[in-house]
Amino acid sequence: MTKAVLVGVDFGKGDFDASLEELALLARSAGAVPVFTVTAKRSSPDAAFYIGSGKVDEISQAVHLYNADLVIFNHALSPAQQRNLEKRLNINLVDRTSLILDIFAQRAKSHEGKVQVELAQLQHLMTRLVRGWTHLERQKGGIGLRGPGETQLETDRRLIGERVRMLRTRLAKLQRQRETQRRSRNRNHVFSLSLVGYTNAGKSTLFNSMTKAGTYAADQLFATLDTTSRRIYLESVGNVVVSDTVGFIRELPHQLVAAFRATLEETIHADLLLHVVDAANPMRNEQIEQVNLVLEEIGAENIPQLLVWNKIDMTGSKPGIERDEYGRINRVFVSAKTGEGLDLLRDAIAEYAKDEKKSRFGDRDERDGPDNHSDIASI
Repeated sequence: MTKAVLVGVDFGKGDFDASLEELALLARSAGAVPVFTVTAKRSSPDAAFYIGSGKVDEISQAVHLYNADLVIFNHALSPAQQRNLEKRLNINLVDRTSLILDIFAQRAKSHEGKVQVELAQLQHLMTRLVRGWTHLERQKGGIGLRGPGETQLETDRRLIGERVRMLRTRLAKLQRQRETQRRSRNRNHVFSLSLVGYTNAGKSTLFNSMTKAGTYAADQLFATLDTTSRRIYLESVGNVVVSDTVGFIRELPHQLVAAFRATLEETIHADLLLHVVDAANPMRNEQIEQVNLVLEEIGAENIPQLLVWNKIDMTGSKPGIERDEYGRINRVFVSAKTGEGLDLLRDAIAEYAKDEKKSRFGDRDERDGPDNHSDIASI
């Protein structure tokens, strides 16, 4: 196993301890074993090393003491900061962005997921190519060997740029396919909902409990990367399409949000978002805020949300429903693991679906219209 020294800087935001715990989980998810944590307090990052030079010496001592193989920063480093630290420490170093990208690369299973992860990695790499090519001599000349006059760095940037354009073309095609599926569902007036939430909140477990899909679920960060959609039947509503999506996390790399936009558009076009919350996590309110920030970034902030307070089996809470001052359901207490409260969740979804159909069609049954389609789009 790769032994890692973790580094975190406290800027006085109040969630520092939780952020460090999350970094340790991310490190383990990537296959590393945290052996020591170096912390520091600063008002702002150091331009050269992000942390002070004295703390760099402390990291170096920890690396030698624990025979570590890797240093992981709980922050996004600039290319210059990362280059300076690696030169000073003489060890491989990754920042939070690179760590999350690595986990995504390990987890991606579908063709679409792999394309999205590779695109995000290449976009991140393009800003850091100089790390791999400190020699900037021209390509070898001579008879039959004269190159175009590019440095190796320029050649790599050009090749990566071509690969990025090809991956974007592939993603555009996949996006068009998803749009065709959505239009087919809309023609059939199928109510759709997406599971969103902080990573490891229990979305995939809830998805499996609702749909009997058997998708992969584990107690680890980013167990799900590929969006999976299934149909369920609700009494008095009919068929409903449920989609399980990638989990969110604080400081989710912008490259990932951009690369996964095709997948996340299932969220943008949903009729209802089931915002799954880990009720047993003391930082749940901060996690809700982080999820809402990402939803705003992808343009899904105006879609109705139903908070699903999950893992009540770990908190001692009872299954139940809460309503707002207008009488609309805004929170359901469930345990995806034991199945407690799932009947209440189905009732809540059915209530939302009936309200949505009433607002769309009034008192008319949409099945009476001339454009009726009895079949349901295959997902």
